[in-house]
Amino acid sequence: MATVVASATERTFLGQPIGVAYLAMTEAWERFSFYGMRGLLILYMVQEILLPGRIEKVAGMDAYRAWVTSVFGELSTQAFASQTFGLYSGFVYFTPMLGGLIADRWLGARKTVLTGIAFMTVGHLAMAFDVSFLIALVALVIGSGLLKGNVAAQVGHLYCTDDEANRSKGYVIFSTGINIGATLGPFVCGLLAQVYGWHVGFGLAGIVMLLAAAVYIAGWKHFADDTPRHKRTEAAVPMRGSDWSIVGLVVLVMMMTTVIGLIYDQMSNVGMIWVAEQVDLMTALGAVPVPWFASEDALASIVIVPVLIWLWRAMARGGNEPHDFTKIALGGVVMACAMLSLAGGAMQAEANGKSSLIWPALAFFFSGAGFMFFWPQILSFTSRRAPEQVNALMMAGVYLTAFVTGITSGWLARFYEPWGAATFFVVHAGIALAGTTLFLVFGPLLRNRLDTLERRNAGES
Repeated sequence: MATVVASATERTFLGQPIGVAYLAMTEAWERFSFYGMRGLLILYMVQEILLPGRIEKVAGMDAYRAWVTSVFGELSTQAFASQTFGLYSGFVYFTPMLGGLIADRWLGARKTVLTGIAFMTVGHLAMAFDVSFLIALVALVIGSGLLKGNVAAQVGHLYCTDDEANRSKGYVIFSTGINIGATLGPFVCGLLAQVYGWHVGFGLAGIVMLLAAAVYIAGWKHFADDTPRHKRTEAAVPMRGSDWSIVGLVVLVMMMTTVIGLIYDQMSNVGMIWVAEQVDLMTALGAVPVPWFASEDALASIVIVPVLIWLWRAMARGGNEPHDFTKIALGGVVMACAMLSLAGGAMQAEANGKSSLIWPALAFFFSGAGFMFFWPQILSFTSRRAPEQVNALMMAGVYLTAFVTGITSGWLARFYEPWGAATFFVVHAGIALAGTTLFLVFGPLLRNRLDTLERRNAGES
């Protein structure tokens, strides 16, 4: 794993290597595009593109629907849209495993990221046309795979291996960049889609990807050396048995995180459908665009960051800062609060016909806050614990957890209509609390085992 350590004369950003700023800004623009489009996608499918008269215009739709039906069974329009959304969300995070391999073995991280940006630009622009709807989704899946894991891995490579405290802060800054883009994307794209039409919102997402490319190129010299492994002059350090054991435990922790992460995905899937159908969106200034709740989610993630940084620092001074696993467990509790808020709104809608805006506002605030409890922690944990021979691949593997949560949340969405909204959301709250229980019960055992393996490696070095 190549690293760049800031010298005394090198510029810094909030006390961190300047490369963190460029990577965070790249992700901010990329996430603007991604979440701007994603905030529109489920509504666009349910309300427009999958309806009779429009669905026939989409190239390849007959074959795609036949495949989905063969795998998942007959689905209603809502369930088909939710499963498609889940498949897209899942495969967007599956392909980073391949992107990490391409970067490690052949292209290097920087060239791989730029190629990914090009694919994503084409994909976002293709969303502006009915005929290329499925083509657009495929291009976005490929582009995201080439970009995501490699950008995240580059953050970790800016630090010494034992600089755990600053590495964690670097990932908080990186995640904040993600959430700035994720806040502005749905807000601007959602407003444009409501005023000027869906395709204008999708088109803007494509244009913004060009800004991501410009920022990334500007920061090129501040990133770690990323020469593909087969071109490096030094011999690769072979993986030991203890290294493979560490990999297995890190993968297990990733899979435990999916129990909480699928709740976050469901907020953007059925959560958005429920808001559009059962919430009174009218205010004195007009109707609130539904994608704005996705912006609120991301804004909550930004607002909670300084609170969490202050809290963790205060606890660290007393020697009581929670372990990564405890922070992730707390994230499960917060995500359960998000689902219980939606359940409260659903009960009000059942009684009065429509839910108040306060219920989804609470839910998406909790969702965004909960994200910052678990996502930066799993990134930091993996970057720190994964053996350097497979570090980029393992960082891409973090995003593989979102493949699982996307597919699973899409499959669970089929129960929204038969169960009813209130029951559906209460069940999801229970799933989140089950994830919390996993980390509280098994977290200490996993931590002790990882520490033992790393001490063994240190003794063999």
